[in-house]
Amino acid sequence: MYEKIDNNFLKTYSLYSRESKVNIKDFSVAREFNSINDFINLFPNILAGKDIKEIARKIVDAKKNGKKVVIAMGAHLIKVGLSPIIISLIEKGLLDSIAFNGACTSEDVAKEIKEGTFGMVKETTEFIINAVKKNSDKGLGLSVGKALDEADFPHRDHSILYNAYKYKVPVTVHIAIGTDIIHMHPDFDGAVFGEASHTDFLIFSNIIKELDDGIYINIGSSVILPEVFLKALSMVRNLGYPLKNITTVNMDFKEHYRPLTNVVRRPTLEGGKGYNLIGHHEILLPVLYLLIKYYRENEI
Repeated sequence: MYEKIDNNFLKTYSLYSRESKVNIKDFSVAREFNSINDFINLFPNILAGKDIKEIARKIVDAKKNGKKVVIAMGAHLIKVGLSPIIISLIEKGLLDSIAFNGACTSEDVAKEIKEGTFGMVKETTEFIINAVKKNSDKGLGLSVGKALDEADFPHRDHSILYNAYKYKVPVTVHIAIGTDIIHMHPDFDGAVFGEASHTDFLIFSNIIKELDDGIYINIGSSVILPEVFLKALSMVRNLGYPLKNITTVNMDFKEHYRPLTNVVRRPTLEGGKGYNLIGHHEILLPVLYLLIKYYRENEI
């Protein structure tokens, strides 16, 4: 028979002297629903329930104190119909800058790839290429925003780029050549687009240098924008901007290495706080927007 450990002299202590991780005061308050406040109280002050309320308050406080709020986003927000929320944040003066990767458009890839027609739409390609060639020295984001302002498209009011240009909110576009549909076309000029995207990187970095006590939110970009952010952060710190207190947020429907490392963890090692919210954009972003709107209007 094998020997057993003797646990007869195990030391115990009183439950009443222990500090617990969960307290009743942090529980969800479920009662008759009469107001937005009742809805907010449904979120427990635990884990993500606490985090999303903290993030909303920090965004409101940052803008109240004249600090920067920057959003970096992938195409998925557009594909799931969330452009109006980003546009509303622009209109309310709550966003200081928006960073895109080059994929911020919408197309049914699975349907089109079978026939080799994915990315082959004529009008979109011609419009973007001509817009950038015309104003490449101003950057990709401003070039396309300006072209949209000068055009008369029926649904341009639903365009983030158009509204950002209209309200003078910088949009920067960070491409990796070969990743976007327009890169396949014969009229695409890699030198022109490379120069324009590099201009956007310098514009983006100029905004990041003022991010101390501000908020940086990465939504739905798992590779390019987290890498761009980390390089911009390193460059501006090298230039003498310490950025010791940043609130960073990553929002995505699954956890990825680069956003968790390059957005949430590494930038806040010197101070500040990083948050990681996992869930569907079409649920998380409307909830965050509602919280921001409520805290701002009620000055809570």
